[in-house]
Amino acid sequence: MTVFAAGVSCIFSTPIVSKTKYPVFGVDVSHYQGDIDWSALESQGVKFTFIKATEGSGHIDESVRENLAGSAQTGIKRSCYHFFSFDSPGETQAQNFISAVGSEEIDMPPVVDIEYYGDKALHKPTQEETEAILRPLLEQLEAYYGCKPIIYTTLPMYIRYIRSGFTDYPLWIRSVTFEPDLMNWKFWQYDDKGQLDGYFGEEPCIDFNVYNGTESEFEAEFNS
Repeated sequence: MTVFAAGVSCIFSTPIVSKTKYPVFGVDVSHYQGDIDWSALESQGVKFTFIKATEGSGHIDESVRENLAGSAQTGIKRSCYHFFSFDSPGETQAQNFISAVGSEEIDMPPVVDIEYYGDKALHKPTQEETEAILRPLLEQLEAYYGCKPIIYTTLPMYIRYIRSGFTDYPLWIRSVTFEPDLMNWKFWQYDDKGQLDGYFGEEPCIDFNVYNGTESEFEAEFNS
């Protein structure tokens, strides 16, 4: 059972996450969570959230405006994430995200979510092809938001695409079977089957995350 159990249906999670070691708990959401009662999430210990904003060069998540507005009424620190496309230029992907999320609307750096989709796992893009898209995307987001974007990815993709050229960016790592090590991560998505009260969409689960640090370190880092 996860240590963040208040309001959670009987959900078993591996690995077990220590609230003493990682006291700052958060979630990530998209339109799949439907209408969200952000005060209810805050009352269950949610300290931060990553909200889906965009995909590729043209798609904007239908709930991003509602989620930004709702979370702004709480003390939850928030950012937005962009789902990376291997199939369109990084420059136009950056502009899509910037058009959807103002620099004053988020408290933490923007996120680029890099994972396989479609047939990409079978036909893996090369490291060079990926960097040619990812590098300008990250650089344009950094120029607009004034901070290095966070990279969200899985362990296999971290090894293939990130660790050779992008380790100077904050890392949000997905690992739902064991605690990640041998890398310097900022956030860890440890459970994709969590449940909390306060959202009313087609997806019954919500992703659980922790920050790699104390509550005072989190406040100091994201309180500007």
